[in-house]
Amino acid sequence: MAAQGSRISSMPSLSPLLRTHGRHSTRRPISFSLHISQSPPLSSYSFSPFTEKHSVERHSRESWLYKGDAASPSDNSLPSPYESYSILRNDIALQLPELKNLLQVLRDKRHQLHDCDGAGEQCRHGNVYLVGTGPGDPELLTLKAVRVIKEADLLLYDRLVSHDVLDLVGPDARLLYVGKTAGYHSRTQEEIHELLLSFAEAGATVVRLKGGDPLVFGRGGEEMDFLQQQGIHVKVIPGITAASGIAAELGIPLTHRGIANSVRFLTGHSRKGGTDPLFVAENAADPDSTLVVYMGLSTLPSLAQKLIHHGLPDDTPAAAIERGTTPQQRIVFAELKDLARKITEAELISPTLIIIGKVVALSSFWHHSAEEVTSMMVEAK
Repeated sequence: MAAQGSRISSMPSLSPLLRTHGRHSTRRPISFSLHISQSPPLSSYSFSPFTEKHSVERHSRESWLYKGDAASPSDNSLPSPYESYSILRNDIALQLPELKNLLQVLRDKRHQLHDCDGAGEQCRHGNVYLVGTGPGDPELLTLKAVRVIKEADLLLYDRLVSHDVLDLVGPDARLLYVGKTAGYHSRTQEEIHELLLSFAEAGATVVRLKGGDPLVFGRGGEEMDFLQQQGIHVKVIPGITAASGIAAELGIPLTHRGIANSVRFLTGHSRKGGTDPLFVAENAADPDSTLVVYMGLSTLPSLAQKLIHHGLPDDTPAAAIERGTTPQQRIVFAELKDLARKITEAELISPTLIIIGKVVALSSFWHHSAEEVTSMMVEAK
């Protein structure tokens, strides 16, 4: 998709931004840092419908943020791992001037439209929408989500928001990538909070795009709480969470009378310094329940062992689904005791959802190989 809107140019430089946090005001420059713990994996260069950190499409969409050819890879060739890595290390410094310029443009626009001096409520704050974009297929978006995406001034989007969803963004809107993946955070959560607040205070309509549902392992609750404490109106637009969307795609009922009377969602990641995500295995090892694990590739081997140790039969049907509901979907079906090994053999990568429970065997694809399943489902789309 072509870069969104025209490039902002000939704008005056701005003094440090004025922050208003609740009842207290402090003057300080907008400040972001970049935390990268390791070099980016080469596996991210395989084609993906998602906005991977080295995506040429992402840099094209955000061309308004960058100055100079070095910051914007051409549409015809993907930059080498090391070139792109260098670009990303300098993202924050390159983006900061244009972010400040955009803030000023939005403030000026608000004053022109409302002829206000900042005293009225409409002149003080814009709205923030936390929008769930579902598991990847753009046709799974709600009508409300599509409308808000088209009307936004600024959209902050995550890695798991697919390119097809971003194609719906209005021509005058600005896109800003704030995605996270293992070993690479384009921005910290605190920086995302500050961006949302700054642009809402400037009167912008700000959309925070998240894969799946904003309030299911999406940290939407943290963003909502932070903004509401600053007096910003926040509206949540739900999305189909990966568990529901992907299970439905495969014909796996998450609950089924006589087979599974409950479903449990787990995360394979723990908050830094928090409790081991596997501590729930004792209570989760219920043969009459369905277990769905988000972001669980790295911890699955240990989780599977713990579940079996606490009484879940080792032949419990299970499935791992990479990039679910998209044409690039890849699937592994296996009994619980073999699932981790088969995932390794298939070289599945993030994002991959894991479903464990007897209901998996109800899928019409249960007895087919991963290759056959993927082929049949792509043909059916």
